[in-house]
Amino acid sequence: MIELQNVALRYGKQSVLEDISLSLGERRIGIVGANGSGKSTLARLLNGLLLPSEGTVRVDGMDTAKDGRKVRAKVGFVFQNPDNQIVFPVVEEDLAFGLKPLKLPKDDVSRRIDAMLARYDLGAYRTHPSHQLSGGQKQLLAICGVLIMEPACIVFDEPTTLLDLRNRNRVAQAIAELDQQVITVSHDLDLLADYDRILVIDQGRVVCDDVPQKALPFYVDLMS
Repeated sequence: MIELQNVALRYGKQSVLEDISLSLGERRIGIVGANGSGKSTLARLLNGLLLPSEGTVRVDGMDTAKDGRKVRAKVGFVFQNPDNQIVFPVVEEDLAFGLKPLKLPKDDVSRRIDAMLARYDLGAYRTHPSHQLSGGQKQLLAICGVLIMEPACIVFDEPTTLLDLRNRNRVAQAIAELDQQVITVSHDLDLLADYDRILVIDQGRVVCDDVPQKALPFYVDLMS
C-alpha cells in the first residue's frame, strides 16, 4: 500500500503539487493529465525519487524521506526514455548491476539474467550492446532491469510514448502480464482503459479519482 497524506511539492515559490492525499492499493492504477500538470512529479514521489515539501509518502508504512533505499526495493520505476535508465554498455552487465546490492552468488545472478531475458525474447541479446537495441527492446530491457529486483510495485512514466505501434503493443502486453501492482502515467488512454482506477491531475491537484469508464471521459472533456 502506498499512502500520501497532505502532500505538496514546491520549487521555491512555484507550486507543482498541492493537497494530495491518496491510498493506492489497487492492482492497476493510471495517472493522466496535461503536460505540466504534475503527474510525472507525483509518480516520482511514490518511490522517493522526489521528496515532498510538505506531508508524507509511505510505502507499507515506510516513509520515503527516511527509508528511501528500502522503499525503492519495493517500488521500481521505469522511465519514459530507457536511455536514461540503461547504465551499462552490455545487456547482461546492465541487468547484473541492479543485483549487486543483493550479493548473490554468480550462478544465481546468471540464472536470474537468463530467466528475465527469456521472458521477453531477449536471450539472443545477452552480450549485445545495450544502446544498439531497438526502441522497443530498450524499453523491455528497462523493464527487465526493474523486474530482476523483484519489487512489489512498478511505476511506469509514459512507457509507450517513444514507441511505434508494434513496440507499443509489445510493451503494453508486457505491462498487462505483470503480477506486481502497476501505476502508470500515460497519455495513451487505450493503455489505461481496463485499469482498476484512474487519477486525473490538473494544475497540481487530483480533480477526478474514479474507474476508467468515468475518469477517462472526464479527462477528455477537461482537455476539450
